[in-house]
This record gives sequence, structure tokens and C-alpha cells, in this order.
Amino acid sequence: MAFSSLTRRSFGILTAALLASSALVAPATAQTPPGVLVVGQIAEPQALDPHAVTAVNDFRILMNIYDGLVRYRSGSLEVEPALAESWTISEDGKTYTFTLRDGISFHDGSAFDAEAVVWNFERMLKEDHPYHNTGPFPLSFFFRAIESVEALDAATVQFTLKEPYAPFLSNLAYPTGLIVSPAAVMKHGADFGRNPSGTGPFQFAEWRSNERVVVTRNDTYWDGTAGTEAVIFRPITDANTRVAEMLAGGIDVMVEVPPVAISQFQGATHTVHEQAGPHLWFLILNAKEGPFADKRVRQAANYAINKGALVNDVLEGTATIAAGPTPPAFAWAYNEDLEPYPYDPDRARALIAEAGAEGASLTFYVTEGGSGMLDPVPMATAIQADLAAVGFDVKIETYEWNTFLGKVNPGLEGEADMAEMAWMTNDPDTLPFLALRTDAWPDKGGFNSGYYSNPEVDALLEAARVSTDQAERARLYREMQVIVQEDAPWVFVANWKQNAVTSDAVANFQLEPSFFLLLKDVVKN
Repeated sequence: MAFSSLTRRSFGILTAALLASSALVAPATAQTPPGVLVVGQIAEPQALDPHAVTAVNDFRILMNIYDGLVRYRSGSLEVEPALAESWTISEDGKTYTFTLRDGISFHDGSAFDAEAVVWNFERMLKEDHPYHNTGPFPLSFFFRAIESVEALDAATVQFTLKEPYAPFLSNLAYPTGLIVSPAAVMKHGADFGRNPSGTGPFQFAEWRSNERVVVTRNDTYWDGTAGTEAVIFRPITDANTRVAEMLAGGIDVMVEVPPVAISQFQGATHTVHEQAGPHLWFLILNAKEGPFADKRVRQAANYAINKGALVNDVLEGTATIAAGPTPPAFAWAYNEDLEPYPYDPDRARALIAEAGAEGASLTFYVTEGGSGMLDPVPMATAIQADLAAVGFDVKIETYEWNTFLGKVNPGLEGEADMAEMAWMTNDPDTLPFLALRTDAWPDKGGFNSGYYSNPEVDALLEAARVSTDQAERARLYREMQVIVQEDAPWVFVANWKQNAVTSDAVANFQLEPSFFLLLKDVVKN
């Protein structure tokens, strides 16, 4: 049965039957629809507007609906052409001129051209834009260096920057740089996130909350048609349930396999995929108030937590111990001289006593699951025990992923002392610039939820992003890492190697260093 012949109603019946057939403990293998790839996601998406979301969980869907001017070359974080077929950069590094591909339309039938590109960036960056109120746009930080965007003609768009900005092309390839249909935003307004329209290999068909997001093949895609007729993204928040669904045949692809479950997929009927990438799992510490306002207590937390046990026992060796705020996957910018905080509970107790923080009560925000969060509840339980062993009374509060983000991103002040977090980034600038600068405190639009502030770090990050010399950028980032590790605004826990599992019906699947799912070339036999 060809998917293109199905009505939305009949497809809804088909997918409902699929959901019903894949019971958690089904003794027989369930059958997913022919020609339809079913992906087990870790959570419900927040929205399908790439300018309005921040989670990799959402990005995994969005990268299949939209394109950017540029994209990451498969298997790397190097940039290659996408909607722009070429570009030039001025000698002073402040003017980028893109030549656009001709004849491309958005899924809603409206034309993609230079004016549409201008509209996208002005929507995010100009508060007086008529559709700026369809935000907020939390990662518009990525493009704050833009002075202006101008359509020179229908096929040429020019960005003028306030100053040279080294991560600019990389940030254009990130989901925040994806190009949405202006006509669709004008039609749906603040509801565009439930009614997306891009130029990508798949187009939006349906979103049933807490059940599925359905996208169908774009038969006129400029870069060749997709290998499957449709993709169903199912939010399955409980990791054990995702494992059961995968084993029962209710899903074809499962992302973020729990470390303890990987051995269940080593047979001939499944393939386990792994891919290193720039990932950091850490604890945000409230440096503004409470015990962690004292650097000695923050350092004590880093000594108190047995990261080796977390990595080897809880995560089953699927990660390495983190030494600081920059993942080693950014080899050119990583400071190899940094050593992780050793597990030293006696040193932790001494620092706590020195700071007069013995017996302090801590509120700890924990998520049930989420993008790159690995095995967050067992991780939190082990961390709670380690902190209790040095005298802290730790109260865990657990939340569903999107609820968790809604509590952490606005800042921990008056709410909690610490929170789990994971970031997967595209450039060594991204995480520290958005989450460690003073000007990235939540009330200024950033993600520095623990209110860390160090003028030296601020200056190093500002200098690194305007340098066009990679060696100089690397020196600045390495110096930043030393200071941040000493200040300990976070507990640096783990760098993960991402994983996924596919059924034997799936071919041409691969994981990307970007942590996105690119499903155009995937074939389901």
C-alpha cells in the first residue's frame, strides 16, 4: 500500500493500530507500517518552530522538515552548501554574501528567496518585527553579531556583522538557522510551532500530543527524494518502555539506548550505532545564593562525587569522565592539560568545614529523561548518596523533561541549589557563551541558570568569538577552561558517546557528530 495513497484519516487509523499493537510486553513481534519509519524519541517536542526551541530532542525532528542556508557535512561538523549554493566572505570577516538555489518552494507552496531569508532573521532579531511576538527565540544569541540582513536580489542575500564572528557559518548550520516559511508564520502566528512549514525532505502531516509527530516525504525536494514515505516520531519518555517497544517491534529506531540495555540488541535482528560528539553532562550549581555561592563548596561537590563509578557502573562505560566545560570532541580547542577533579571525599569534607557548610540542605532538580541526559534518575540517586556521604542533606525533585526545562532555564534563584543538565553543541563557543557568561544570566536571555560570573571568563569568550585565527581562539578557550574548572560553577561529570539502535529492516542509518537525526537517506526494507 503506497503511503501517498493514504488519506490523513486512514493514516491516523493505521498509526493508531500500530500504537495499539506494540504493547510493552507483547510476546509476538509487532509490525510497523510498510514504507513508514517509526522512531522512538525520548520526549514530546516542545514545538516544531526551529527558532523557538533549544532541545536536541526537538532538533531531531526539525532537521528533517527544514533546511538552512548551510548544513554540516555528513559525518562531521564542517559546513557545506544547502539552500545557499555558494557564499563569499569579505576580507575583514564582516560581510557574508550567499547565492541561493533557484526554484525552491516551502511545503505550503510559497517561494523560498532572499526576502524569505531576511524575514527569518529579522523575525528573531528585531523586537519591532510584526512577528517577533511569535517567539520567544532563546538561541537568537547565536546571531547577535548580525548588524543587518539585506536581499540584494531574489537569489542573493547579504549579512553584515558588527564585528568578525568566527562561529557564524557553524551557527547558520545549527537548527536555529533553519529557514521557516514566512507565509506559514503569518497564517498561524503563535501556533506556527504546531503547523510547521519548511523546505526539507519531509513535510509536516500531523501532531497528536503525547502520541506522535508524523512527517511525509517531500516528493519535490531539491536534494533528492527520501528513502521512506513517512516518519513517525513517537515520544516514549520511559527508557525501559522504549527498550520494550524496540524489542517488540513497535518502533524501528530507538535513540539514547540506556547503557544497561545495549547488550539486549547485540543479536542479528538489531544494529547498535555509536558516534562520538561534543557532549557534556554536568550539574549546574546555584552560585548566587545558598551553600554553592562559596567556591570552596562548589569545589567540594566536584571532589565528593565519584564520577568514575557513575561512568563505569551507571553508564556502563559509554562515557568518559569530564574535566571541564569543553568536550574533548573539540580537539583543536580542548585543554588536554586539565585533569578531572579526583574522587576525594576527605578533601570535600575539609572544604565544606572550611566554608562552614556542614549539614547543608540542598534541593536537587532531576529530569526523568531528556536530550543527552543518559540515565538521569540513577545518576541523580548515586550523586545524592555521594553528597550525603560528605554531610549534605540532598532532596531530589524529579520532573518530566519539558517541565524540567521550564524550571531550570529561568534560573535556580529561590528554587534549587543544583540541577542536572546536558548540552550537545556545534562549536566550542556555544556552551560557555550561552551558559557561563555574566551577560547570559536568565534575566538577560541566556542559560546561565546558576548565575556564575567571572569578568576574566567573559573577556576570554568575547575575544575568542571575534578572532579569525583558530590558533588564537584555541589559546583563549584553553585559558577559559582552566579558570572555569577552578571556579567550579558546575560539577563536570561525563562526556558521552551517543548511541541508537535500529531493526534489521532499516538500512543507510547513521548517527552524526551533531547529534541530529538525518533520515532522508534511510531505507526501510
